[in-house]
Amino acid sequence: MRDRRSPARYAAPVAFLAAVTVAVLLIRSGLDGREGTVPRPATVLETRATTTQPAPEPTTTAATTTEANEGETYEIQSGDTLDKIAIQFDTTVEELLILNPDIDPVSLQLGQTIRVK
Repeated sequence: MRDRRSPARYAAPVAFLAAVTVAVLLIRSGLDGREGTVPRPATVLETRATTTQPAPEPTTTAATTTEANEGETYEIQSGDTLDKIAIQFDTTVEELLILNPDIDPVSLQLGQTIRVK
């Protein structure tokens, strides 16, 4: 008859929990890693400037829009996506892409001006 307090009785659940923990960590690191992943759509990518021009003054006001002959425009701010902009201006991402055929929806640039209407 086996002793109910044998090390195997406790080691098996501990080994199982350790294996599950390692598997979860490996999966999370694979999801968080940048290598070999597809870029998330419609995100603003920040780049480092290589010129010696001074950086623009940071603003605390909401993004501005202007009315011009070509329609209403919007200047891309940090964290903007086409989806967020579409919701803000009561339109769709598809309409924004039609109005702006030259933009790349996965690499919006800070300060970039796009048509919204």
